[in-house]
Amino acid sequence: MPVVVDRGAPTPFVVDAILGGCVALGLVAATLVEGRPVDAGAIALLVAVAAALALRRRFPVAVLVVLNAITIVWYLGARPGLLITLAPMIGCYTLAADRGWRWGLAGAVVTALIQILAIRVVLGDTETAGVVPIAVLLAATAASAGTAVGYYRALLSATRAELARETRTREERARRLAAEERLRIARELHDVFGHAMAAISVQAGVGLHVIDRRPGQAREALAAIKEVCDDGLTDVKTILGILRSDTAGEEPRAPRGGLDRVGELVGTAEAAGLRVELRVDGDPRPLPAPVDMAAYRIIQESLTNVLRHAEARTVRLTLEHEPSRLSVRIRDDGVGAGADTSRGHGIDGMRERARALSGHLTAAPHPDGGFEVHAELPIANPR
Repeated sequence: MPVVVDRGAPTPFVVDAILGGCVALGLVAATLVEGRPVDAGAIALLVAVAAALALRRRFPVAVLVVLNAITIVWYLGARPGLLITLAPMIGCYTLAADRGWRWGLAGAVVTALIQILAIRVVLGDTETAGVVPIAVLLAATAASAGTAVGYYRALLSATRAELARETRTREERARRLAAEERLRIARELHDVFGHAMAAISVQAGVGLHVIDRRPGQAREALAAIKEVCDDGLTDVKTILGILRSDTAGEEPRAPRGGLDRVGELVGTAEAAGLRVELRVDGDPRPLPAPVDMAAYRIIQESLTNVLRHAEARTVRLTLEHEPSRLSVRIRDDGVGAGADTSRGHGIDGMRERARALSGHLTAAPHPDGGFEVHAELPIANPR
């Protein structure tokens, strides 16, 4: 099978060299048509025209000067035809396209004056009244075309740059949103696993302690472990299901959690040996889903920390419903490591949850003993 090599488009220099060669050949053809020989001087001038046009994009000013000079020399040699005047027009167009309308205007004025000088003074054609407007019109047309092309190139370049910036912005935003989503899922998994593992550890310890003397209580501990595991697995499946929410026809489900499940958290904590005193102040009402979820996870993480670190017996859980905010307080009577906020990322995660809702959370030892977590969660558009 033959290998096809894509050499790409020709470079601008190659295109300009071809253009210069075509102009030179056209001048040769015009000379031969008029029945005049192409002498060595004409050949040298044609080679100079071709070389200058090949370099027109690299040195537009110098090329225009050279092409105008070649035009004068061409007419001084009494060579035929007006076709040579097209070469300076190409140079004038190139200068305007590369440097803008001011340079284009200057080039057009100089080119028109040289055209008039070459035709009317050098050739002595003082009777041709139409030379001046034609020369001016041709130079102005070349400069205008070059200016238009220059503006188009600038506009195209600016548009491409703007599109590139917008693409980078969208990509950065997508990466940021993906990172935030990964962090949110990691936080959810941390809360679910942390709470489940803490409850399982406590219940397993109780079961091991009483398995020989009180088998019935050991069975209750095992049943509690199974219930915690089932609930945790359900939450994990729901959270991971969000990652597959692009399945056609399937709507992602929100992770389970809300203040309507606080009773389950209290029951799990009490089954692990804690005494939880739940107090609800104010008028409970349906909360926005983000606030409801955040409050639930803060309570869950706080009870988990109490089970794992605080060596507490009693936890006071207070929910204060106000028109514009929800206040959550979790205070234990522990004397263990519950006040050590450097352990893990649980407290940092709770703070992030509150901050994401424009709220705040404090977690510190209470002056009267124990450890207290206090979260203030604003409620947008309270009714």
